[in-house]
Amino acid sequence: MNIIEIINDLQLSSGDSKRMNCPTCGGRNTFTVTNAMGKVIWNCYKASCPVSGGTNVSMSVSDVRKALGYMVDELEPSPFKKPDYLVQGYGFPEVHKFCKLYGLDPKELKLLYDVKENRIVFPIMKDGKMVDGSGRCLSHSPIKWKRYGKSDLPYTFGCGTVAVVVEDSVSAAVVGATANRLDASSNGVYVGVAVLGTSLSEGHKRYLSQFSTIIVALDPDAIPKSLKFAKELRTYCKNVRVLKLIDDLKYRNQIDIENLETLTLS
Repeated sequence: MNIIEIINDLQLSSGDSKRMNCPTCGGRNTFTVTNAMGKVIWNCYKASCPVSGGTNVSMSVSDVRKALGYMVDELEPSPFKKPDYLVQGYGFPEVHKFCKLYGLDPKELKLLYDVKENRIVFPIMKDGKMVDGSGRCLSHSPIKWKRYGKSDLPYTFGCGTVAVVVEDSVSAAVVGATANRLDASSNGVYVGVAVLGTSLSEGHKRYLSQFSTIIVALDPDAIPKSLKFAKELRTYCKNVRVLKLIDDLKYRNQIDIENLETLTLS
């Protein structure tokens, strides 16, 4: 039996090693074999034995997942527990004042209020349950936005087949609002999707894969990032477009709104 046949018979998983007698010189426990992410390396540590080498082998699905850092059992993260200081927001004048600036309805959005840090909180939902929150400070603070959980999901609002990817929750709420929609023709068309960060997570991509069209509409100074996002998302959706804005969508610039609708219909 040659060394390759011996190695194949061992069936080592990625990261496993085996120490045994050398099949060539017979040295006791001098022969080691290691599977390093699909590269099997062997060597005899006996000075007089020249045996050593390496070969590529296929990796199992579990090996690949293990190499990428996934737990084999894929444990679910701990359920989100809403802090007691997050309360219904529409009873607070601070919340109404903020929403009035952007033409939003705090009741429709089911906004919360952080009484501890004076933040308006946009709930991140999954299957009808709150799994995270995106909090915008209403006073002077070095931390303008805050996440309350560990979910990798975006904040979303609206109902439709076209996802509009924006940077923050306010813009997403404006895009997806029904009571105060962009205009009558867009009702039931757009879902605002806030990435809440500098990159797209796997949770973002999974969520966005359900849409027929994705429009990336980040801040006016973020064109390179918009193009990068669009390139990543084309793996998940065939129809991905980039909208170059004059101002953030939350400010409802008329030209931006018209360009959004034109891009949707084209």
